[in-house]
Amino acid sequence: MLPVKRFSDFIEQNNLFEHNSKILAAVSGGMDSVVMVHLLKSAGFNFGIAHCNFQLRGEESLADQEFCNNLAGQLRAPFHTTRFDTLKYAADEKISTQMAARQLRYQWFEQVRQQSGYSVVALAHHQNDAIETILLNLTRGTGIAGMHGILSKNGNLVRPLLFLNRAEIQNIIGENGLHYVEDSSNASVKYARNKIRLEVIPKLKELNPALEHTFENNLAHFRDLELFLEQQTADLRKTLFIHKGDEIHLPLEEIKKLEPKRLLLFKLLQEYGFNESTIDDLILSLDKHSGRVFESPGFRLMLDRGKLILTNHKPNQLQETLIGIHDHEANYGGYKLSILHDDSPLIVKDNPMAASVDSDLLVYPLTLRPWQQGDYFYPLGMKGSKKLSDFFIGQKVPLSEKEEIPLLVNGNGDIIWIGGYRPDERYKVSDNTKKVTIFELINLKMR
Repeated sequence: MLPVKRFSDFIEQNNLFEHNSKILAAVSGGMDSVVMVHLLKSAGFNFGIAHCNFQLRGEESLADQEFCNNLAGQLRAPFHTTRFDTLKYAADEKISTQMAARQLRYQWFEQVRQQSGYSVVALAHHQNDAIETILLNLTRGTGIAGMHGILSKNGNLVRPLLFLNRAEIQNIIGENGLHYVEDSSNASVKYARNKIRLEVIPKLKELNPALEHTFENNLAHFRDLELFLEQQTADLRKTLFIHKGDEIHLPLEEIKKLEPKRLLLFKLLQEYGFNESTIDDLILSLDKHSGRVFESPGFRLMLDRGKLILTNHKPNQLQETLIGIHDHEANYGGYKLSILHDDSPLIVKDNPMAASVDSDLLVYPLTLRPWQQGDYFYPLGMKGSKKLSDFFIGQKVPLSEKEEIPLLVNGNGDIIWIGGYRPDERYKVSDNTKKVTIFELINLKMR
């Protein structure tokens, strides 16, 4: 006899779908998915069957596809099927065969769901699958999210068999005389999940025969803990994240008070793509001077005088601009540079947006470009060189603005002028200067 009431109760208690919902059941032909569709049929749900042929097992794959077609006919359910060149996809994407099969099937399930008007996709995972997932995650390394196992509902994916364990499913198959197909690859221990299923879990069940029940309770605790942490993180974001234009500022003193610091910082910054290794580096830098920059694929985190500044990480789009000897102006980003040649030794003073240099020292073409790590110059009025990174810190230039500052670079590679800030001592106008070139920057954004 089928456990229809337990099945229906589980669906209702976990809000998986409504009784009038249209369900797309993912069916491999194995005992788990066969039990699921028979339960859907007996409980009176409207469902269709979807089967993927990954073309990995030759005639066996074709036989599975035919079995699922016949099963759909027996249950009078619509049948959807497709074939994938899984090996080619795996090679093209440079991923494992298992990962390729996973990506292909979930993409296709969602496509069928949308095109055919199904509410959800039902997957036949059960309690033992959840245990295997946790053990696999622990083996590979995981956070709290990896400890909750398989969720009964995740977006449009639902798992209505999570109230059953493998032994119960086997009993249902035997008691009801249900036919199914066996995937021969399930007996191979070359796959990590199969190795856990066939070799690890039996040993654990020797220690605890009620392993599934114990894990079910543990999973509930882990899910509650995850929800609690998510709520704590959301509350912290409200108090720590100060939005200023396109930037988010986090007060450094408040960050230092967080405990446990590593966990909470990781949760706060995880959605911005920062990994645990970067968080470790960040924590080590909290008591150091400003200027450190931490990057994720899409964001940048800058340590800047009493605060962390979080911004979108946009690769510098500014292109180098070449300036020829006969040019009188040049455009760079949001600036226009005007160029004047004068025979008198004219010196521009008290105007950081202009600089006078000795014309005879210029090597054309000159270049306008953004600063680069390792840049240095000889600040006007000082002896010796200074790294631009240190100069910017001394000038209290916001880290987010550094890359927009134009540098005027000589043809020999020397920095002539940090536009808007300081010219180089080596190129100043002196008593021996015969001709002066005056560069003036106009900030087009300020006009």
